[in-house]
Amino acid sequence: MRSPLDQTLEATGVELSPPDSDRRPLVVIEPGRAWLGLDLGELWSYRELLYFLTWRDIKVRYKQTVLGAAWAILQPLLTMLIFTVIFGRFAGIPSDNIPYPIFCYAALLPWTFFSNAVTNSGNSLVGSSNLITKVYFPRMIIPGAAVLAGLVDFLIASVILAGLMVYYRVAPTWQIMLFPALIALTAVLALGIGMVMSALNVKYRDVRYALPFLVQIWMFATPILYPLSLVKNWRWVLYLNPLTGVIEGFRSSLLGRPFNWTALGISLLLTAAALVFAAFFFRRMEKSFADIV
Repeated sequence: MRSPLDQTLEATGVELSPPDSDRRPLVVIEPGRAWLGLDLGELWSYRELLYFLTWRDIKVRYKQTVLGAAWAILQPLLTMLIFTVIFGRFAGIPSDNIPYPIFCYAALLPWTFFSNAVTNSGNSLVGSSNLITKVYFPRMIIPGAAVLAGLVDFLIASVILAGLMVYYRVAPTWQIMLFPALIALTAVLALGIGMVMSALNVKYRDVRYALPFLVQIWMFATPILYPLSLVKNWRWVLYLNPLTGVIEGFRSSLLGRPFNWTALGISLLLTAAALVFAAFFFRRMEKSFADIV
C-alpha cells in the first residue's frame, strides 16, 4: 500500500523511483513536456502559493518603515515635481497642450510600476533561495508574485492621478475603459522581462548591479518626459521599445487623446514575443536553480 507521502508526490507530478531494499526512494523532478515546458495546470494548482508569496512581498516591502505605503505615492509624485520644474519649466519641453504635471504623471505611474516590478522580480529568485533549495513548486511563481505585489503600489499611486485629473478638469472619456487592459499589458511585459532577468541573476550575479542601470537608461528611451510627437525622423526606433505604445496608450486612455494604434499594436506583439521567449528561457534554466542559487 502506498503511503500518503507517495500519493501526494504522485498527485503533484513527482515521479518516484522504485523502492530498493537497501536505500530510500529517490525523488526525481523532470522538466515538463507541455508546450514550451509551461504547464498552466500546474501553475493554477499553486495559485494559493502565489497569493501568499505576493502578500509576503507586500509586507516585507514596508516592514519597519515610518511612512509605510505612503512611499508608493511619494516616489512617482516627487519624481513628477522634479521633472515638471526641470523639463517643463526650465527646458520648456512641450506636452501636446496638456498641463505638464498630469502629462508627466500619467506616464510615470505605469513606468514606476514597470521599473519596480522588473527590478524586484529580477532579484526575486536569489532572495528566495531558501525556498528553492528546500521544496518544489513552479519557480515562475516567485517573479510573478513580485510583479503582482507592485500592482498594489500602482493602485495606491493612482489616487494622485485622480486628484490631478480633478484639479486640471480632465474629464474621463470612453477611452478609460482600456485602462485595465493597459495595466495587464504592462504587468505581462514586466513579468516577461523579470523572468529573464531573474534566471540570469541566479547564474550571473552581475545582473543584480546592472539591472538598475539598464532600467534607468530605458526610462530615457521611453516617451515619458517628452511626447512622441516631438520625435520626427527616428520615431521608428522608439516604436521598437515595447513601452512606447504602452505609455502613449495610458496617456490616451486617461487624457482623452487619440490612440496611436500603430505603437500600441507593436507593443502588443513585442510583449507577446517577450513572454514566449521568457517562458522558454526560464524553463530551460529552471532545472539548475537549486544547484547554483
